[in-house]
Amino acid sequence: MQLGAIFPQTEIGADPVAVRDFAQAAEGLGYEHLLVFDHVLGADASKREQWERPYSHTDVFHEPFVLFGYLAALTEKIQMTTGILILPQRQTALVAKQAAAVDVLTGGRLRLGIGIGWNDVEYEALGENFKNRGSRSAEQIELLKMFWTQDVVNFDGRYHKISHAGINPLPVQRPIPIWMGAGAPGKPAGPDRVLQRVGRLADGYFPLCEAGHTARTLIETVKGHAEAAGRDPDDLKIEGRIDLVGSPEDWKTALDAWEELGADLVSIGTARAEFHTTDDHIQAIKAFKDIT
Repeated sequence: MQLGAIFPQTEIGADPVAVRDFAQAAEGLGYEHLLVFDHVLGADASKREQWERPYSHTDVFHEPFVLFGYLAALTEKIQMTTGILILPQRQTALVAKQAAAVDVLTGGRLRLGIGIGWNDVEYEALGENFKNRGSRSAEQIELLKMFWTQDVVNFDGRYHKISHAGINPLPVQRPIPIWMGAGAPGKPAGPDRVLQRVGRLADGYFPLCEAGHTARTLIETVKGHAEAAGRDPDDLKIEGRIDLVGSPEDWKTALDAWEELGADLVSIGTARAEFHTTDDHIQAIKAFKDIT
């Protein structure tokens, strides 16, 4: 089972040395991928009634593609993964270009995890429609794969029109793997139509919950949807997530639980443990490696 480290977006701050140190430490410890969250904008909670969302304008979020471009020159092997990029609030052709550039600069080390997000504030500011983001994301995935595998794309869809144009350079991976998340903070399941989309379109799936009954049900559901779409359900890979709270024994129990569920990858997160320095985060992922 492949292990990855979750980049501590909201804790690491704006120091490029700290960003470098964490990524290089994760690679040096043998973690195989670095997973990065995405938010373009944070809302000012004081200007909104009953704001109960997990992030605001006070939380740091490095832009994933820019971050990966920086880390491409500072790492050699570790895979760069978005977990997830909020795809429908971004222009599809631009995402295709940015992702291809990262894949080229890293020598084929990008895995693009995507989702539709929950923060309408970002959609408003970025000029995209929040209400149709689900159906639009399906067309975006189709178009991204075309951009990454064809020199010239001619496409006339419900939401996009491309008239004989293409990106250059194409990525190393053709196409770049697309993984999907489903759900929102506190609501890991998401509507069944979203899980159907995962089963039909994704190369892999991020269950947004701990290993247990809910995770088992979600995994069985998306794999069932994959089979219903004519796919081999074993081709739909699964990535679990472990937050480093509690004791090392708790961490090992969680890792064993994900393995029992058939997870192909697991990412290790340090954000919920309330560490205060970059070295604290590094020591935590080192301690996890020591038990594996």
